[in-house]
Amino acid sequence: MTRLGLSVLLVFGVTVVTFILTNLVPADPVQAALGEQAAADPEIVARFREQAGLDKPLLVQYFTYVGRLLTGDLGTSNQTRLPVADEIGRAFPATAELALVAIVISIVIGVGLGMWAALRRRRPADHIIRAVSLIGLSVPTFWLALLMYYVFFFKLRVFPGSGRLSPAAIAPPKVTGLYTVDSILSGQMSTFWDALSHLILPALVLALYTVGLLTRFARSSILEVLNQDYIKAAKAKGLPFRVIIIRYVLRGALVPIITIVGLAFGSLLSGTVLVEKVYAWHGLGEYAFTAATKLDLPAVMGVGLIVGIVYIGINFIVDVLYGVIDPRVRIQ
Repeated sequence: MTRLGLSVLLVFGVTVVTFILTNLVPADPVQAALGEQAAADPEIVARFREQAGLDKPLLVQYFTYVGRLLTGDLGTSNQTRLPVADEIGRAFPATAELALVAIVISIVIGVGLGMWAALRRRRPADHIIRAVSLIGLSVPTFWLALLMYYVFFFKLRVFPGSGRLSPAAIAPPKVTGLYTVDSILSGQMSTFWDALSHLILPALVLALYTVGLLTRFARSSILEVLNQDYIKAAKAKGLPFRVIIIRYVLRGALVPIITIVGLAFGSLLSGTVLVEKVYAWHGLGEYAFTAATKLDLPAVMGVGLIVGIVYIGINFIVDVLYGVIDPRVRIQ
């Protein structure tokens, strides 16, 4: 309950920070919303400020903003004149699907390579894995996205092009907004394979950095656990190597690894702008980029709030998992 209460306070803090930072933007949102010709008319500007509540003190504007949030109202986009909540609701599932596939790939490959490197410490396999992970951490995401698109789509035709589905494919009935999940729920297996094939390439691009990060972090965590006395005692008892690795080493190293996984997943959700632009993914990252370039403040505030809530939710889940994995945390 304490963690839940702190999470609620953090959400309140996110609303404060989002509101303050958005209002500190050194530009005129009225001109961005109305355009130069309409913004030159003082009467139109005054009417717009009154309708948007911009003529009121900042404190009043903030409480009005919070009051709308409590009803699920994130405001209206200055560019499209549509509710921001509806637009984010359409964009968020695309980013969530991409980030989920990327984090699954990252966990499987990153933790696997990290464990392999730790068990082969100072051997050729360890040096090769560490070098590969360093490359993954160093390669710019936008360059990798363009390179993989050119090689695997344009040249080799191994993966399909941009978008979440092929032009001839029909989107499944919306349940979760995740095309792979919704196509399975509706029994459209051809749509599922089409959506999955479109997911693989951008997910691999997103996963490369996280794979490098998890590989190095998992290696160091597992090496630290391998040097613990209880591991030496388990070896002295003659327990099978597989049992020692799974039940003792991996479980002991999971707490710090889960922390990195949580942070990485939050970063994937909020940092997919370049990949989404290259692959025309039309997700939250692309929506945030468009809103920022057009100074659509309600949309920017909505995206900032959603990303903040996602980070807080992930940290809450990670805290709960600590107690599940390590009984000592639960007792404390």
